[in-house]
Amino acid sequence: MEIVVRDLCKSFHGTVVLDHVSFTAGPGVTCLMAPSGSGKTTLLRVLLGLERAESGTVRPGRECRWAAVFQEDRLLEQLDAMGNLRFALGPALELAEGAALLAALGLESDGKPVREYSGGMKRRLALCRALLADADALALDEPFAGLDAENRERAWRCIVSRAASRPVLLVTHEPPPAAGVPVIGL
Repeated sequence: MEIVVRDLCKSFHGTVVLDHVSFTAGPGVTCLMAPSGSGKTTLLRVLLGLERAESGTVRPGRECRWAAVFQEDRLLEQLDAMGNLRFALGPALELAEGAALLAALGLESDGKPVREYSGGMKRRLALCRALLADADALALDEPFAGLDAENRERAWRCIVSRAASRPVLLVTHEPPPAAGVPVIGL
């Protein structure tokens, strides 16, 4: 599957945020890089169907099933890691697969409520949830925020291993952790 964006335009209160944005993202990771305020999050919101563009096209459209990591982690603070995964993913969640990905991200399913997690732990759990989702494509908005170098590398390895067969749009302010990753500037 490919995500094809052509001449996408979006403005807020007369201020142009996306000005004829065009790109194609195939399976694997594609980084969207630009300074703050340049429309990266707005672009993801349009792709996810949370905002409407004034003009342009996105293919596939509404039939594409997306999973996302938003700038906010959007976790259920009273539940533990596995409880958050089960709530979001339902019966489709393979418990062993969930536990294995949590471990790969340096997290444990130890029953500790998420409200006791550090910011970086919450970020990795939000990423785990998105990576496990049965989705055609992933939208990851600053998935490395709050992560130290070791956990950033763990997260990167998990993203790459689960991105081989589907497009992953990764919004970041920093260059991708590996050479050869397509980068789109807005």
